[in-house]
Amino acid sequence: MDKAKEKVQRFRAREQRILDAALELLLEHGEEKVTVEQIAERVDIGKGTIYKHFISKTEIYMRLLMDYEKSLTERLKSAVATAEQGDITAPARAYFESRMADPARDRLFQRLEEKIIALNLAPEMIAELHALRNSNASALNRVFERRMEQGVLKKVPAYFYYSTYWALVQGAVELYHSKSFSDVIEDREGLMEFIMDVGVHIGDISSRRHQDSDQPTGLPQSTPSTPGSSFG
Repeated sequence: MDKAKEKVQRFRAREQRILDAALELLLEHGEEKVTVEQIAERVDIGKGTIYKHFISKTEIYMRLLMDYEKSLTERLKSAVATAEQGDITAPARAYFESRMADPARDRLFQRLEEKIIALNLAPEMIAELHALRNSNASALNRVFERRMEQGVLKKVPAYFYYSTYWALVQGAVELYHSKSFSDVIEDREGLMEFIMDVGVHIGDISSRRHQDSDQPTGLPQSTPSTPGSSFG
């Protein structure tokens, strides 16, 4: 292997170890207690080496946020393509599975973003993060619009669906960590799966249409009290 390429690969591998260590420490101790020295010690490198990769702790945090959003972007792109081939639940499942797979991480990233914005620490990187997130929202909105045109989803402004997705995840993550509900929730993982299932099926009117068409002529048509089982 070319020495220059090998050097770049080692640099990138070390950078990823720094990011992984920072995330581990953040989850263990919270963002207020993590220092650059701790990150360097976890990676077993000098503090100065950290600054060869990142100019500040804030930049490390922003990279974690960006990588998280980019991962969701890739999953959504693949899911939208899958939906075009017939699996219409794919985009919704990709969104919920990505964001609810690790409630502790998602909640941490919510806090980090809010604090970085409040302190105006990295406005350009925050703008880049939001542009990427808006692109993801637009991709989902186009899926919603097509499904509404096809009569699969209830017709509302497309952003209603994306906003509801966001609200469900935010609420689910807070519920997962809520001390007030700790004595009530016996099965946290089961609850997360149930909320995800609600999100995937929200607004679906396709099964209602099928049920209505199956009603014998002359008999009153029943209206189901629950949504159907496929997402657009």
